[in-house]
Amino acid sequence: MNQCLQTIQDYGLRALGLGERLLPRSGFTLCEQVTLIGSGLIWNIYFAALALFFGFFLANALAVAKASRNPWARKPAEWFIFLFRGSPLFIQFFLAYEMLVQLPRAGIDVLGITVQTSWMTRAWAGALLVLMLNTAAYSAEIFYGALRNLPKGELEAADAYGMAGWTRWRRVVWPTAMRLAWPAYTNEAIFLFHATTLVFFSGFPAFQQRGDALYYANYFADKTFNPFIAYPIVAGYFVLLTIGLIALFGMVNRRLNRHLPGAAKKIRYRPNLIR
Repeated sequence: MNQCLQTIQDYGLRALGLGERLLPRSGFTLCEQVTLIGSGLIWNIYFAALALFFGFFLANALAVAKASRNPWARKPAEWFIFLFRGSPLFIQFFLAYEMLVQLPRAGIDVLGITVQTSWMTRAWAGALLVLMLNTAAYSAEIFYGALRNLPKGELEAADAYGMAGWTRWRRVVWPTAMRLAWPAYTNEAIFLFHATTLVFFSGFPAFQQRGDALYYANYFADKTFNPFIAYPIVAGYFVLLTIGLIALFGMVNRRLNRHLPGAAKKIRYRPNLIR
């Protein structure tokens, strides 16, 4: 027990650069594998949380643009959504990395100021950008569908109350669209969280061996020639975090529908088997 506590102290935050710098070389214990893989999971949470946060706002902007009658706003949004939904995420990682490494290593001069670009080739920045753009495209299509299927009764009621412009959008259109889109958006959030495992296989390198959960799982599987311990540990972590994600999004869903009958209904996880 004391040895396991010492292992947690040494390797619990290794993925952030804290604790022991060198990985164990032999005699791997179950505690070491659970601790190091859990440490790497911090990066998966980082990728998913930030990509969802920024992607949510970008997706709303894209959905509004796609629903616009102005072709100068609608067409770029349609092309963006089609591009990222029409190509595999794995390929997007490789193409983005190849494009980013082509940038000058010395930086780009903007108005006499040198802007460094080398940091974009690291996983913590470049892979995050790809995940954000990808989830924004999928989420934008979900939100766009919700905007196209708003109940006419609610819109007519807003008109009857004299609502127009921003007030109508803020109090009726956007909240209703979120209520309609939230169950599907929950599945998108879960898919994105699972997709963070692809960062390990992409061309983006981890910073100073501070890899994600799959990085450490692969390390232990290669050293022990036994994938049936490390990879199930990764799967277990992801199952637990998926349950937490469903609970969190369920709370938001109940908040959005608190004024409706049967608002206590839970969101059911219905994964997209083919995407």
